[in-house]
Amino acid sequence: MYSDLKPQPRLMKTRTLWILAVIGLIIFILLQIVPTTASETLQVEQSTQVITKEQAKESAVKFAETTLGLPGPFSDTLVTYATRADMYGYLTRENLMTDYLEKYEKQFPYDTFQVRMEKPGGLLNALVVNIHMTTGQVVGFKEIPETGFTTLDGLGGGSSDAVSASSGVEGLTWEEKLSFAQPYLKALGYSNDMQSEVDETPDGLSLSLVGYDAGKSNAQIDIHFYEGQVSEIDSYFAVPQSHTDYVKSQTNIASWLTYVGYALLTFVLGILAIVYSAITRVHTSFKRGILLASLYFIISMGSALNMMPYFEQEGLSGFLLFFGLLFQGIVTLILAASVYFSLVGGDGLWRQQGINLWPRAKEQGYGRHVLKSMADGYAWALILLGVQSVIFFVLERTIHTWSTTDASQSPYNMLYPALLPVLAWVAGIGEEAVYRLFGIPMLKKMFRSTLVASIITTLIWAFGHTLYPIYPVFSRPIELLFIGLLFSYIFLRYGFIAALFSHVIFDSILMSLSVMFMGGTLNVASGLFFIVLPAIVGYVIYLFNPPGKERPSAPLQKKEEPLFTTPPHPEGHL
Repeated sequence: MYSDLKPQPRLMKTRTLWILAVIGLIIFILLQIVPTTASETLQVEQSTQVITKEQAKESAVKFAETTLGLPGPFSDTLVTYATRADMYGYLTRENLMTDYLEKYEKQFPYDTFQVRMEKPGGLLNALVVNIHMTTGQVVGFKEIPETGFTTLDGLGGGSSDAVSASSGVEGLTWEEKLSFAQPYLKALGYSNDMQSEVDETPDGLSLSLVGYDAGKSNAQIDIHFYEGQVSEIDSYFAVPQSHTDYVKSQTNIASWLTYVGYALLTFVLGILAIVYSAITRVHTSFKRGILLASLYFIISMGSALNMMPYFEQEGLSGFLLFFGLLFQGIVTLILAASVYFSLVGGDGLWRQQGINLWPRAKEQGYGRHVLKSMADGYAWALILLGVQSVIFFVLERTIHTWSTTDASQSPYNMLYPALLPVLAWVAGIGEEAVYRLFGIPMLKKMFRSTLVASIITTLIWAFGHTLYPIYPVFSRPIELLFIGLLFSYIFLRYGFIAALFSHVIFDSILMSLSVMFMGGTLNVASGLFFIVLPAIVGYVIYLFNPPGKERPSAPLQKKEEPLFTTPPHPEGHL
Protein backbone atom coordinates (compact mmCIF):
# COMPACT_ATOMS: atom_id res chain seq x y z
CA MET A 1 0.00 0.00 0.00
CA TYR A 2 1.20 3.52 -0.76
CA SER A 3 1.01 6.73 1.25
CA ASP A 4 -0.74 8.84 -1.35
CA LEU A 5 -4.03 10.31 -0.21
CA LYS A 6 -6.89 9.82 -2.63
CA PRO A 7 -10.62 10.28 -2.05
CA GLN A 8 -11.90 7.40 0.04
CA PRO A 9 -14.95 5.63 -1.45
CA ARG A 10 -16.10 4.57 2.00
CA LEU A 11 -16.17 8.12 3.34
CA MET A 12 -19.47 9.91 3.71
CA LYS A 13 -20.38 11.96 0.67
CA THR A 14 -19.58 15.64 1.11
CA ARG A 15 -23.17 16.67 0.40
CA THR A 16 -24.52 14.23 2.98
CA LEU A 17 -21.91 15.32 5.52
CA TRP A 18 -22.86 18.98 5.20
CA ILE A 19 -26.58 18.24 5.35
CA LEU A 20 -25.96 16.53 8.68
CA ALA A 21 -23.78 19.48 9.73
CA VAL A 22 -26.59 21.96 9.05
CA ILE A 23 -29.02 19.76 10.99
CA GLY A 24 -26.53 19.61 13.87
CA LEU A 25 -26.16 23.39 13.88
CA ILE A 26 -29.93 23.90 13.93
CA ILE A 27 -30.33 21.46 16.83
CA PHE A 28 -27.51 23.18 18.73
CA ILE A 29 -29.09 26.61 18.27
CA LEU A 30 -32.58 25.43 19.25
CA LEU A 31 -31.50 23.45 22.31
CA GLN A 32 -28.59 25.47 23.66
CA ILE A 33 -28.53 29.00 22.25
CA VAL A 34 -32.23 29.89 22.15
CA PRO A 35 -33.13 28.71 25.70
CA THR A 36 -32.58 31.24 28.44
CA THR A 37 -30.47 28.73 30.38
CA ALA A 38 -27.28 28.11 28.47
CA SER A 39 -25.59 24.72 28.16
CA GLU A 40 -23.17 23.58 30.82
CA THR A 41 -20.42 23.68 28.23
CA LEU A 42 -20.78 27.41 27.66
CA GLN A 43 -19.82 28.42 31.22
CA VAL A 44 -21.94 31.60 31.04
CA GLU A 45 -22.53 33.48 34.29
CA GLN A 46 -25.44 35.90 33.84
CA SER A 47 -23.87 37.63 30.90
CA THR A 48 -26.79 40.03 30.26
CA GLN A 49 -25.63 43.65 30.79
CA VAL A 50 -22.77 42.73 33.07
CA ILE A 51 -20.92 45.77 34.38
CA THR A 52 -17.20 46.15 33.76
CA LYS A 53 -14.57 45.36 36.37
CA GLU A 54 -13.69 49.05 36.45
CA GLN A 55 -17.31 49.90 37.30
CA ALA A 56 -17.25 47.26 40.04
CA LYS A 57 -14.11 48.85 41.45
CA GLU A 58 -15.69 52.33 41.39
CA SER A 59 -18.75 51.04 43.25
CA ALA A 60 -16.58 49.35 45.87
CA VAL A 61 -14.42 52.46 46.39
CA LYS A 62 -17.49 54.66 46.80
CA PHE A 63 -18.87 52.24 49.40
CA ALA A 64 -15.57 52.18 51.27
CA GLU A 65 -15.44 55.98 51.39
CA THR A 66 -19.08 56.85 52.13
CA THR A 67 -20.33 53.90 54.20
CA LEU A 68 -17.20 52.56 55.87
CA GLY A 69 -15.48 55.94 56.17
CA LEU A 70 -12.12 54.76 54.83
CA PRO A 71 -9.98 57.62 53.45
CA GLY A 72 -8.08 55.66 50.80
CA PRO A 73 -5.97 55.47 48.75
CA PHE A 74 -7.39 52.44 46.93
CA SER A 75 -4.62 51.85 44.41
CA ASP A 76 -3.81 48.17 45.01
CA THR A 77 -7.08 46.56 43.90
CA LEU A 78 -7.95 43.11 42.55
CA VAL A 79 -11.33 42.47 40.87
CA THR A 80 -12.33 38.85 40.32
CA TYR A 81 -15.43 36.76 39.70
CA ALA A 82 -16.81 34.88 42.71
CA THR A 83 -19.68 32.43 42.84
CA ARG A 84 -21.74 30.44 45.30
CA ALA A 85 -21.66 27.13 43.46
CA ASP A 86 -23.68 25.38 46.17
CA MET A 87 -26.55 27.85 45.88
CA TYR A 88 -26.59 27.89 42.07
CA GLY A 89 -26.41 24.12 41.96
CA TYR A 90 -29.28 23.66 44.40
CA LEU A 91 -31.51 26.07 42.50
CA THR A 92 -30.72 24.34 39.21
CA ARG A 93 -31.19 20.84 40.61
CA GLU A 94 -34.58 21.68 42.15
CA ASN A 95 -35.82 23.74 39.16
CA LEU A 96 -36.09 26.85 41.33
CA MET A 97 -33.96 29.19 39.24
CA THR A 98 -36.71 31.11 37.44
CA ASP A 99 -38.61 31.90 40.65
CA TYR A 100 -35.37 32.80 42.44
CA LEU A 101 -34.27 35.20 39.73
CA GLU A 102 -37.59 37.02 39.92
CA LYS A 103 -37.77 37.31 43.71
CA TYR A 104 -34.35 37.25 45.32
CA GLU A 105 -31.43 37.52 42.91
CA LYS A 106 -31.07 41.31 43.16
CA GLN A 107 -30.36 41.15 46.90
CA PHE A 108 -28.89 37.64 47.11
CA PRO A 109 -26.87 37.06 43.92
CA TYR A 110 -24.99 33.81 43.50
CA ASP A 111 -22.50 35.51 41.15
CA THR A 112 -20.59 38.66 42.09
CA PHE A 113 -17.54 40.69 41.31
CA GLN A 114 -15.27 40.53 44.32
CA VAL A 115 -13.20 43.67 44.83
CA ARG A 116 -10.24 43.30 47.16
CA MET A 117 -8.40 46.45 48.24
CA GLU A 118 -5.03 46.06 49.94
CA LYS A 119 -4.37 48.27 52.99
CA PRO A 120 -7.06 50.87 52.24
CA GLY A 121 -6.11 54.11 54.02
CA GLY A 122 -3.47 52.17 55.92
CA LEU A 123 -6.14 51.28 58.49
CA LEU A 124 -6.82 47.66 57.45
CA ASN A 125 -4.83 44.83 56.01
CA ALA A 126 -7.48 44.50 53.32
CA LEU A 127 -11.09 45.21 52.46
CA VAL A 128 -13.22 42.84 50.36
CA VAL A 129 -16.40 44.22 48.78
CA ASN A 130 -18.79 42.12 46.72
CA ILE A 131 -20.62 43.82 43.86
CA HIS A 132 -23.70 42.63 41.99
CA MET A 133 -22.59 41.85 38.43
CA THR A 134 -25.46 43.59 36.67
CA THR A 135 -26.72 46.32 39.03
CA GLY A 136 -23.38 47.38 40.51
CA GLN A 137 -24.97 47.32 43.99
CA VAL A 138 -22.79 46.40 46.97
CA VAL A 139 -24.16 43.15 48.44
CA GLY A 140 -21.56 42.34 51.10
CA PHE A 141 -18.22 43.35 52.56
CA LYS A 142 -15.50 42.16 54.88
CA GLU A 143 -12.79 44.12 56.66
CA ILE A 144 -9.59 42.16 57.26
CA PRO A 145 -7.57 43.71 60.09
CA GLU A 146 -4.97 40.97 60.40
CA THR A 147 -2.41 39.50 58.04
CA GLY A 148 -3.79 36.84 55.73
CA PHE A 149 -5.59 36.60 52.43
CA THR A 150 -9.26 36.04 53.10
CA THR A 151 -12.47 36.37 51.13
CA LEU A 152 -16.16 36.55 51.86
CA ASP A 153 -17.29 33.12 53.02
CA GLY A 154 -18.32 30.94 50.12
CA LEU A 155 -17.79 33.62 47.49
CA GLY A 156 -14.11 33.58 46.82
CA GLY A 157 -13.03 30.00 47.16
CA GLY A 158 -10.10 31.00 49.37
CA SER A 159 -9.66 30.48 53.09
CA SER A 160 -11.83 32.61 55.32
CA ASP A 161 -9.87 33.20 58.51
CA ALA A 162 -12.09 34.09 61.44
CA VAL A 163 -11.02 37.23 63.30
CA SER A 164 -9.28 35.95 66.40
CA ALA A 165 -9.44 39.14 68.43
CA SER A 166 -12.42 40.09 70.58
CA SER A 167 -15.53 41.26 68.76
CA GLY A 168 -15.96 44.00 71.35
CA VAL A 169 -19.72 43.44 71.74
CA GLU A 170 -19.74 40.57 74.24
CA GLY A 171 -21.87 42.35 76.81
CA LEU A 172 -24.52 43.65 74.41
CA THR A 173 -27.92 42.15 73.71
CA TRP A 174 -28.74 40.94 70.23
CA GLU A 175 -31.08 43.92 69.81
CA GLU A 176 -28.21 46.33 70.52
CA LYS A 177 -25.91 44.47 68.15
CA LEU A 178 -28.58 44.59 65.44
CA SER A 179 -29.07 48.33 65.97
CA PHE A 180 -25.32 48.86 65.39
CA ALA A 181 -25.61 46.97 62.11
CA GLN A 182 -28.71 48.78 60.82
CA PRO A 183 -26.85 51.60 58.96
CA TYR A 184 -24.79 49.02 57.09
CA LEU A 185 -27.82 46.87 56.32
CA LYS A 186 -29.62 49.93 55.00
CA ALA A 187 -26.63 50.77 52.78
CA LEU A 188 -26.85 47.24 51.36
CA GLY A 189 -30.54 47.71 50.56
CA TYR A 190 -32.20 45.89 53.47
CA SER A 191 -35.19 47.58 55.12
CA ASN A 192 -35.66 47.90 58.87
CA ASP A 193 -39.01 46.09 58.83
CA MET A 194 -37.61 42.77 57.57
CA GLN A 195 -38.74 39.94 59.85
CA SER A 196 -36.04 37.52 60.88
CA GLU A 197 -35.10 34.85 63.36
CA VAL A 198 -31.94 35.94 65.14
CA ASP A 199 -29.20 33.64 66.39
CA GLU A 200 -26.19 34.94 68.27
CA THR A 201 -22.76 33.72 67.13
CA PRO A 202 -19.37 34.03 68.89
CA ASP A 203 -18.54 37.20 66.96
CA GLY A 204 -21.91 38.53 65.86
CA LEU A 205 -25.39 37.62 64.63
CA SER A 206 -26.97 35.31 62.08
CA LEU A 207 -30.33 36.40 60.69
CA SER A 208 -32.72 33.94 59.02
CA LEU A 209 -35.18 36.03 57.02
CA VAL A 210 -38.82 35.05 57.34
CA GLY A 211 -40.59 34.50 54.02
CA TYR A 212 -37.38 34.40 51.97
CA ASP A 213 -37.47 30.78 50.90
CA ALA A 214 -36.52 28.84 47.77
CA GLY A 215 -37.42 25.21 48.24
CA LYS A 216 -35.67 24.15 51.43
CA SER A 217 -33.19 27.00 51.14
CA ASN A 218 -33.55 30.10 53.30
CA ALA A 219 -32.04 33.60 53.11
CA GLN A 220 -29.34 34.32 55.69
CA ILE A 221 -27.50 37.47 56.70
CA ASP A 222 -24.38 36.98 58.80
CA ILE A 223 -23.10 40.00 60.73
CA HIS A 224 -19.62 39.96 62.27
CA PHE A 225 -18.05 42.47 64.67
CA TYR A 226 -14.46 43.38 65.43
CA GLU A 227 -13.47 45.67 68.29
CA GLY A 228 -17.02 46.93 68.63
CA GLN A 229 -17.52 47.72 64.95
CA VAL A 230 -19.32 45.86 62.18
CA SER A 231 -16.51 44.19 60.22
CA GLU A 232 -18.45 41.93 57.85
CA ILE A 233 -21.91 41.43 56.39
CA ASP A 234 -22.50 38.37 54.23
CA SER A 235 -25.88 37.59 52.64
CA TYR A 236 -26.75 34.32 50.93
CA PHE A 237 -29.24 31.48 50.67
CA ALA A 238 -28.22 28.54 52.87
CA VAL A 239 -28.71 25.24 51.03
CA PRO A 240 -29.98 22.11 52.81
CA GLN A 241 -27.36 19.83 54.34
CA SER A 242 -28.67 16.96 52.22
CA HIS A 243 -27.65 18.84 49.07
CA THR A 244 -24.20 19.59 50.47
CA ASP A 245 -23.71 15.94 51.41
CA TYR A 246 -24.82 14.78 47.96
CA VAL A 247 -22.35 17.08 46.18
CA LYS A 248 -19.57 15.96 48.53
CA SER A 249 -20.23 12.28 47.84
CA GLN A 250 -20.41 12.91 44.10
CA THR A 251 -17.13 14.84 44.23
CA ASN A 252 -15.46 11.92 46.03
CA ILE A 253 -16.58 9.57 43.25
CA ALA A 254 -15.37 12.03 40.62
CA SER A 255 -11.98 12.25 42.33
CA TRP A 256 -11.52 8.47 42.21
CA LEU A 257 -12.54 8.35 38.56
CA THR A 258 -10.20 11.22 37.73
CA TYR A 259 -7.10 10.04 39.57
CA VAL A 260 -7.45 6.31 38.97
CA GLY A 261 -9.54 5.96 35.81
CA TYR A 262 -7.95 8.92 34.04
CA ALA A 263 -4.63 10.06 35.52
CA LEU A 264 -3.19 6.62 36.30
CA LEU A 265 -4.24 5.01 33.03
CA THR A 266 -3.10 8.04 31.03
CA PHE A 267 0.27 7.77 32.77
CA VAL A 268 0.45 4.11 31.72
CA LEU A 269 -0.37 5.10 28.13
CA GLY A 270 2.43 7.68 28.32
CA ILE A 271 4.97 5.07 29.38
CA LEU A 272 3.79 2.71 26.63
CA ALA A 273 4.08 5.56 24.12
CA ILE A 274 7.77 5.91 24.99
CA VAL A 275 8.27 2.17 24.59
CA TYR A 276 6.52 1.95 21.25
CA SER A 277 8.23 5.06 19.95
CA ALA A 278 11.46 3.10 20.27
CA ILE A 279 10.01 -0.16 18.94
CA THR A 280 8.48 1.42 15.82
CA ARG A 281 11.22 4.00 15.20
CA VAL A 282 12.00 2.58 11.74
CA HIS A 283 8.44 3.36 10.66
CA THR A 284 8.22 6.91 11.99
CA SER A 285 10.32 9.98 12.72
CA PHE A 286 11.21 11.56 16.06
CA LYS A 287 10.89 14.98 14.39
CA ARG A 288 7.18 14.52 13.75
CA GLY A 289 5.69 15.46 17.10
CA ILE A 290 8.04 18.28 18.10
CA LEU A 291 5.96 21.15 16.71
CA LEU A 292 2.59 19.96 18.01
CA ALA A 293 3.98 19.03 21.45
CA SER A 294 5.72 22.41 21.68
CA LEU A 295 2.49 24.21 20.81
CA TYR A 296 0.73 22.13 23.47
CA PHE A 297 3.25 23.21 26.13
CA ILE A 298 3.37 26.89 25.14
CA ILE A 299 -0.41 27.32 24.96
CA SER A 300 -0.95 25.40 28.22
CA MET A 301 1.53 27.56 30.14
CA GLY A 302 0.20 30.73 28.55
CA SER A 303 -3.30 29.77 29.64
CA ALA A 304 -2.04 29.12 33.18
CA LEU A 305 -0.52 32.61 33.30
CA ASN A 306 -3.81 33.98 31.98
CA MET A 307 -5.46 32.68 35.18
CA MET A 308 -3.34 34.89 37.44
CA PRO A 309 -6.35 36.81 38.86
CA TYR A 310 -7.89 33.54 40.02
CA PHE A 311 -4.63 32.41 41.62
CA GLU A 312 -4.38 35.74 43.44
CA GLN A 313 -8.00 35.41 44.55
CA GLU A 314 -7.09 32.02 46.02
CA GLY A 315 -4.36 33.66 48.09
CA LEU A 316 -1.33 32.70 46.02
CA SER A 317 1.37 35.36 46.00
CA GLY A 318 5.11 35.66 46.29
CA PHE A 319 6.86 32.34 46.85
CA LEU A 320 3.64 30.35 46.85
CA LEU A 321 2.68 31.75 43.46
CA PHE A 322 6.16 31.09 42.06
CA PHE A 323 6.16 27.53 43.41
CA GLY A 324 2.65 26.92 42.05
CA LEU A 325 3.62 28.11 38.57
CA LEU A 326 6.83 26.07 38.71
CA PHE A 327 4.89 22.96 39.65
CA GLN A 328 2.40 23.68 36.89
CA GLY A 329 5.27 24.03 34.46
CA ILE A 330 6.74 20.66 35.44
CA VAL A 331 3.38 18.90 35.14
CA THR A 332 2.72 20.55 31.78
CA LEU A 333 6.16 19.55 30.54
CA ILE A 334 5.45 15.93 31.48
CA LEU A 335 2.08 16.08 29.70
CA ALA A 336 3.72 17.63 26.63
CA ALA A 337 6.28 14.82 26.62
CA SER A 338 3.44 12.30 26.77
CA VAL A 339 1.79 14.02 23.81
CA TYR A 340 5.08 13.99 21.88
CA PHE A 341 5.74 10.28 22.38
CA SER A 342 2.08 9.51 21.63
CA LEU A 343 2.44 11.29 18.30
CA VAL A 344 5.65 9.43 17.46
CA GLY A 345 4.55 6.06 18.81
CA GLY A 346 1.06 6.27 17.38
CA ASP A 347 2.32 7.17 13.93
CA GLY A 348 4.81 4.29 14.13
CA LEU A 349 2.17 1.76 15.18
CA TRP A 350 -0.14 2.67 12.30
CA ARG A 351 2.61 2.73 9.69
CA GLN A 352 3.93 -0.58 10.98
CA GLN A 353 0.55 -1.99 10.02
CA GLY A 354 0.75 -0.42 6.57
CA ILE A 355 -1.76 2.34 7.36
CA ASN A 356 -1.13 6.05 6.97
CA LEU A 357 -3.55 8.00 9.18
CA TRP A 358 -1.19 10.94 9.67
CA PRO A 359 0.47 11.89 6.37
CA ARG A 360 3.75 13.76 6.27
CA ALA A 361 4.37 17.10 4.63
CA LYS A 362 5.53 16.72 1.02
CA GLU A 363 3.85 13.31 0.72
CA GLN A 364 1.59 13.06 -2.27
CA GLY A 365 -1.65 14.99 -1.70
CA TYR A 366 -0.63 16.35 1.73
CA GLY A 367 -1.71 19.97 1.18
CA ARG A 368 -5.03 18.94 -0.35
CA HIS A 369 -5.56 16.43 2.46
CA VAL A 370 -5.05 19.13 5.12
CA LEU A 371 -7.44 21.49 3.33
CA LYS A 372 -10.07 18.75 2.98
CA SER A 373 -9.55 17.65 6.59
CA MET A 374 -10.11 21.22 7.76
CA ALA A 375 -13.38 21.48 5.81
CA ASP A 376 -14.52 18.07 7.06
CA GLY A 377 -13.53 19.17 10.57
CA TYR A 378 -15.98 22.07 10.46
CA ALA A 379 -18.77 19.80 9.25
CA TRP A 380 -18.09 17.20 11.92
CA ALA A 381 -17.81 19.86 14.64
CA LEU A 382 -21.33 21.06 13.82
CA ILE A 383 -22.58 17.47 13.83
CA LEU A 384 -20.94 16.92 17.22
CA LEU A 385 -22.57 20.07 18.62
CA GLY A 386 -25.96 18.74 17.57
CA VAL A 387 -25.27 15.30 19.01
CA GLN A 388 -24.07 16.78 22.28
CA SER A 389 -27.20 18.95 22.50
CA VAL A 390 -29.44 15.91 22.05
CA ILE A 391 -27.45 13.99 24.69
CA PHE A 392 -27.85 16.85 27.19
CA PHE A 393 -31.55 17.07 26.37
CA VAL A 394 -32.06 13.34 27.00
CA LEU A 395 -29.91 13.24 30.16
CA GLU A 396 -31.73 16.20 31.69
CA ARG A 397 -35.06 14.45 31.20
CA THR A 398 -34.00 10.95 32.25
CA ILE A 399 -31.38 11.06 35.00
CA HIS A 400 -32.02 14.77 35.70
CA THR A 401 -28.53 16.01 34.91
CA TRP A 402 -27.74 19.44 36.36
CA SER A 403 -24.71 21.66 36.71
CA THR A 404 -23.36 24.53 38.74
CA THR A 405 -20.85 27.36 38.39
CA ASP A 406 -17.06 27.15 38.67
CA ALA A 407 -14.95 30.25 39.28
CA SER A 408 -11.79 28.43 38.20
CA GLN A 409 -13.23 27.97 34.69
CA SER A 410 -14.68 31.43 34.23
CA PRO A 411 -13.27 33.84 31.63
CA TYR A 412 -14.06 36.62 34.11
CA ASN A 413 -11.11 35.37 36.17
CA MET A 414 -8.64 35.66 33.32
CA LEU A 415 -6.24 38.48 32.56
CA TYR A 416 -7.36 38.34 28.94
CA PRO A 417 -10.74 36.57 28.61
CA ALA A 418 -10.57 36.97 24.84
CA LEU A 419 -7.77 34.37 24.77
CA LEU A 420 -9.85 31.59 26.34
CA PRO A 421 -10.60 29.82 23.00
CA VAL A 422 -6.90 29.20 22.36
CA LEU A 423 -7.24 26.34 24.87
CA ALA A 424 -9.18 24.44 22.23
CA TRP A 425 -5.87 23.70 20.52
CA VAL A 426 -4.50 22.13 23.71
CA ALA A 427 -7.48 19.77 23.90
CA GLY A 428 -7.43 18.96 20.20
CA ILE A 429 -3.70 18.25 20.01
CA GLY A 430 -3.27 16.44 23.32
CA GLU A 431 -6.41 14.32 23.46
CA GLU A 432 -6.41 13.23 19.83
CA ALA A 433 -2.73 12.29 20.06
CA VAL A 434 -2.96 10.28 23.28
CA TYR A 435 -6.40 8.66 23.07
CA ARG A 436 -6.87 8.26 19.34
CA LEU A 437 -3.59 8.24 17.39
CA PHE A 438 -1.74 6.16 20.00
CA GLY A 439 -4.39 4.79 22.33
CA ILE A 440 -6.50 2.97 19.76
CA PRO A 441 -3.72 0.93 18.05
CA MET A 442 -2.07 0.25 21.41
CA LEU A 443 -5.20 -1.21 22.98
CA LYS A 444 -6.09 -2.92 19.71
CA LYS A 445 -2.97 -5.02 20.18
CA MET A 446 -4.29 -6.14 23.57
CA PHE A 447 -8.00 -6.66 22.87
CA ARG A 448 -7.97 -7.49 19.14
CA SER A 449 -10.95 -5.22 18.52
CA THR A 450 -11.00 -1.68 17.18
CA LEU A 451 -14.37 -1.00 18.81
CA VAL A 452 -13.22 -2.22 22.24
CA ALA A 453 -10.01 -0.20 21.94
CA SER A 454 -12.01 2.91 21.00
CA ILE A 455 -14.42 2.43 23.91
CA ILE A 456 -11.63 1.98 26.47
CA THR A 457 -9.61 4.99 25.33
CA THR A 458 -12.79 7.06 25.20
CA LEU A 459 -13.71 6.10 28.77
CA ILE A 460 -10.23 6.97 30.03
CA TRP A 461 -10.59 10.36 28.35
CA ALA A 462 -14.13 10.79 29.70
CA PHE A 463 -13.09 10.02 33.30
CA GLY A 464 -10.77 13.03 33.09
CA HIS A 465 -13.81 15.30 32.82
CA THR A 466 -15.73 14.04 35.87
CA LEU A 467 -14.52 16.80 38.21
CA TYR A 468 -16.38 19.35 36.12
CA PRO A 469 -19.39 20.59 38.19
CA ILE A 470 -21.97 18.47 36.34
CA TYR A 471 -24.06 15.98 38.30
CA PRO A 472 -24.55 13.07 38.66
CA VAL A 473 -20.87 12.55 37.89
CA PHE A 474 -21.55 9.68 35.50
CA SER A 475 -23.38 12.16 33.24
CA ARG A 476 -20.12 13.23 31.65
CA PRO A 477 -18.82 9.71 30.93
CA ILE A 478 -22.16 8.91 29.30
CA GLU A 479 -22.06 12.08 27.20
CA LEU A 480 -18.39 11.77 26.28
CA LEU A 481 -18.66 8.08 25.44
CA PHE A 482 -20.82 9.04 22.46
CA ILE A 483 -18.73 12.11 21.62
CA GLY A 484 -15.46 10.17 21.97
CA LEU A 485 -16.64 7.33 19.78
CA LEU A 486 -17.56 9.86 17.10
CA PHE A 487 -14.06 11.35 17.37
CA SER A 488 -12.70 7.80 17.03
CA TYR A 489 -14.84 7.25 13.93
CA ILE A 490 -13.61 10.52 12.41
CA PHE A 491 -10.02 9.55 13.16
CA LEU A 492 -10.28 6.04 11.71
CA ARG A 493 -12.18 7.10 8.59
CA TYR A 494 -10.77 10.55 7.87
CA GLY A 495 -7.38 10.50 9.60
CA PHE A 496 -5.62 12.23 12.48
CA ILE A 497 -5.63 15.72 10.95
CA ALA A 498 -9.41 15.66 10.42
CA ALA A 499 -9.96 14.43 13.98
CA LEU A 500 -7.68 17.16 15.31
CA PHE A 501 -9.50 19.87 13.34
CA SER A 502 -12.90 18.49 14.41
CA HIS A 503 -11.91 18.58 18.08
CA VAL A 504 -10.34 22.03 17.90
CA ILE A 505 -13.28 23.54 16.00
CA PHE A 506 -15.82 21.88 18.32
CA ASP A 507 -14.14 23.34 21.43
CA SER A 508 -13.37 26.66 19.73
CA ILE A 509 -17.05 27.25 18.99
CA LEU A 510 -18.11 26.51 22.58
CA MET A 511 -15.32 28.58 24.16
CA SER A 512 -15.75 31.43 21.69
CA LEU A 513 -19.47 31.63 22.43
CA SER A 514 -18.63 31.80 26.14
CA VAL A 515 -16.38 34.79 25.47
CA MET A 516 -18.77 36.45 23.02
CA PHE A 517 -21.64 36.23 25.50
CA MET A 518 -19.59 38.40 27.88
CA GLY A 519 -20.20 41.26 25.48
CA GLY A 520 -17.82 43.92 24.23
CA THR A 521 -16.31 44.48 20.80
CA LEU A 522 -13.01 42.80 21.67
CA ASN A 523 -14.67 39.65 23.02
CA VAL A 524 -17.01 39.32 20.04
CA ALA A 525 -14.15 39.88 17.58
CA SER A 526 -11.97 37.40 19.43
CA GLY A 527 -14.68 34.75 19.42
CA LEU A 528 -15.22 35.12 15.68
CA PHE A 529 -11.47 35.03 15.06
CA PHE A 530 -10.93 31.80 16.97
CA ILE A 531 -13.86 30.14 15.22
CA VAL A 532 -12.28 31.03 11.87
CA LEU A 533 -8.68 30.34 12.97
CA PRO A 534 -8.70 26.60 12.08
CA ALA A 535 -9.69 27.52 8.52
CA ILE A 536 -6.81 30.00 8.34
CA VAL A 537 -4.35 27.40 9.66
CA GLY A 538 -5.56 24.77 7.21
CA TYR A 539 -5.35 27.15 4.25
CA VAL A 540 -1.87 28.39 5.19
CA ILE A 541 -0.61 24.81 5.41
CA TYR A 542 -2.11 24.16 1.97
CA LEU A 543 -0.36 27.24 0.52
CA PHE A 544 2.99 25.93 1.74
CA ASN A 545 2.24 22.45 0.42
CA PRO A 546 0.49 22.96 -2.95
CA PRO A 547 0.21 20.25 -5.60
CA GLY A 548 3.48 20.00 -7.52
CA LYS A 549 5.76 20.39 -4.50
CA GLU A 550 5.13 16.88 -3.22
CA ARG A 551 7.62 14.08 -2.93
CA PRO A 552 6.94 10.80 -4.71
CA SER A 553 5.00 8.37 -2.53
CA ALA A 554 7.02 5.67 -0.84
CA PRO A 555 5.56 2.24 -0.15
CA LEU A 556 4.70 1.51 3.45
CA GLN A 557 5.90 -1.74 4.97
CA LYS A 558 3.39 -4.57 4.79
CA LYS A 559 1.43 -5.45 7.91
CA GLU A 560 3.21 -7.78 10.27
CA GLU A 561 -0.02 -8.73 12.01
CA PRO A 562 -3.68 -7.89 11.48
CA LEU A 563 -4.78 -4.72 13.24
CA PHE A 564 -8.50 -4.95 12.54
CA THR A 565 -11.05 -7.71 12.80
CA THR A 566 -12.02 -6.85 9.18
CA PRO A 567 -9.55 -6.09 6.38
CA PRO A 568 -8.62 -2.40 6.15
CA HIS A 569 -9.61 -0.37 3.14
CA PRO A 570 -7.05 -0.60 0.31
CA GLU A 571 -6.15 3.05 0.77
CA GLY A 572 -5.47 2.67 4.46
CA HIS A 573 -8.70 3.75 6.20
CA LEU A 574 -11.37 1.72 7.90
